[in-house]
Amino acid sequence: MVKAIRVHELGGPEVLKWEDVELGEPKEGEIRVKNKAIGLNFIDVYFRKGVYKTPTLPYIPGMEATGVVTAVGPGLTDRQVGDLVAYAGDPMGSYAEEQILPANKVVPVPPSIDPIVAASIILKGMTAQFLLRRCFKVEPGHTILVHAAAGGVGSLLSQWANALGAIVIGTVSTKEKAVQAKDDGCHHVIIYKEEDFVARVNEITSGNGVDVVYDAVGKDTFQVCHKGPNKNLHCDSHLHKEYIYKSAAFTLASPLNTTSTASITTTFEVPSTEIDCGWLQLGVVALNSDRSVEVEVVKTQNPVASSLQVHGDVGSDKANGTGDEDGEAGVGAAGSLACLKPRGYMVNFGQSSGTPDPLPLSALSAKSLFLTRPSLMQYTATQDELLATAGEVFANVESGILRVRVNHTYPLSQAAQAHADLESRKITGSVVLIP
Repeated sequence: MVKAIRVHELGGPEVLKWEDVELGEPKEGEIRVKNKAIGLNFIDVYFRKGVYKTPTLPYIPGMEATGVVTAVGPGLTDRQVGDLVAYAGDPMGSYAEEQILPANKVVPVPPSIDPIVAASIILKGMTAQFLLRRCFKVEPGHTILVHAAAGGVGSLLSQWANALGAIVIGTVSTKEKAVQAKDDGCHHVIIYKEEDFVARVNEITSGNGVDVVYDAVGKDTFQVCHKGPNKNLHCDSHLHKEYIYKSAAFTLASPLNTTSTASITTTFEVPSTEIDCGWLQLGVVALNSDRSVEVEVVKTQNPVASSLQVHGDVGSDKANGTGDEDGEAGVGAAGSLACLKPRGYMVNFGQSSGTPDPLPLSALSAKSLFLTRPSLMQYTATQDELLATAGEVFANVESGILRVRVNHTYPLSQAAQAHADLESRKITGSVVLIP
């Protein structure tokens, strides 16, 4: 029997239970590893909450660790008892004192690298590697935007991109994190709680935009309103739409700020001639620079106040785009897409603030943008890819290009507290669980 964290139901940190589990002997092609350090990552939170599809319950979480090989399966020759190895990704189950692993899923840890450092950087580092070197290959002279630049992956992206010769713009939430982001190689740091990051990126790049956005935040940074032919633009995704009653256009009584991308809240009245039955709920569909607003009139028994929230650079030709030959309008974005230059890459690799709203392909056409949602598993699908990716990460650690801050360690038995602290953003840098 060994001790491990198990999840019997999806939910908050409290579902992480410290239990005894059975562990057998390695079969052909497998090794048994005694974990020395276990990395904590936001993907662990996604699985625990059910954002990502989880294994059959109960399951042992965890995607990253370093440990010592204690047994090898029959016929295995390329791994020996006593080897220090690291692993990240599939299969899940690192929140345990020991575990059985496929031998082709682990990589050797160089003797010069501390096991705790290796455990804290293997998953995040390989993520940074495929994002910067393969998903979009960053070259000298590129300008990139990194959201959550003081986070685990964000800090590595900033360090590595700086070393590659890119101009790095990072967003953070506090002055303290801004100092860290600067230290990690960001040339420009935006405190998004104090500044409009879209406007600042536009200012920094002299209106040109960035080549690529690396976004692990999701909903809070990726907000897009869109419309197509004979369709209405619906910006307030929280409105419950029972069915469309009719469409209409009205003029706002109060002026709109047509230069700021900050949220705008205003009120308007519906002419009584437009109301002929039941309660009506209004969902914003489009804003025009002349202060007119197109709305969807929705018949419902649960009305909301006659107010609207607008997200976007309203009144800006650059934000709202122009219709193409098929009659589809461009994009009005209050987030990451608005920061991109024409033919720029939007790389979303996480959603710590929630899943972004759906986006139609027509929203990308105004600037011929590329949008991708990559996964580390697809970029390390073969053993050769895994070894090459991890090898480049460890080489950059040894050369000093990549530095990791292990600011917080927790006993493995206190994984629930570690998850709570991670979700509340009380911690920066890397977090390691010690069995």
